Amino acid sequence: MTTSSDITSTHDADTDLSSRYRHLADGFGTVLDAVPEQRWSAPSPCEDWTAREVVGHLIDTQRDFFSGHEIDLGTRPSLDDPAAAWQIHRTAVAERLDDPAVGSKAFDGHFGPTTVGETLLRFYGFDMVAHRWDVAAATDQELRFTDDELDLMETAADGFGPALYGEGVCKSGVEAPAGADRQARLLAKLGREM
Repeated sequence: MTTSSDITSTHDADTDLSSRYRHLADGFGTVLDAVPEQRWSAPSPCEDWTAREVVGHLIDTQRDFFSGHEIDLGTRPSLDDPAAAWQIHRTAVAERLDDPAVGSKAFDGHFGPTTVGETLLRFYGFDMVAHRWDVAAATDQELRFTDDELDLMETAADGFGPALYGEGVCKSGVEAPAGADRQARLLAKLGREM
């Protein structure tokens, strides 16, 4: 028998998923909104990717993830204006997450049984925060992670284990400079230098 507290906790979890996705996606969007048009072709810390291609990577990997779970996000937005493309994509994902059945959809993932919502926040949330720094670095924006973002990134990176350095994830870690702060140490672990 379902109780009112069960319904409330399920609803809260769904609302939390949607709001957490929006928060992470909006943080990425804020950096994109500050990129001058002529800087989209700037090289990013991701080898062989421009700032524009980083945005394309995030959109395409999230679209592939949802498509793989038979969730249609509509037409892929054009990257002619990457900031606008991200806003269209972010809105499409957020609207799908408003349906509780989307986030709670279960499947067997790389690390075992999981849900669409858990994977979206754990892996794709990690990606949105990491690549926010990449776009900022490519376009000369100063970016500091919050403690919550550092917690998310460190937990995710530790949880990935050796898969963190698999094909298409992160390049091998680099040594952080002596006296490096928490953000610099995290970035070094992800193969990036401040």
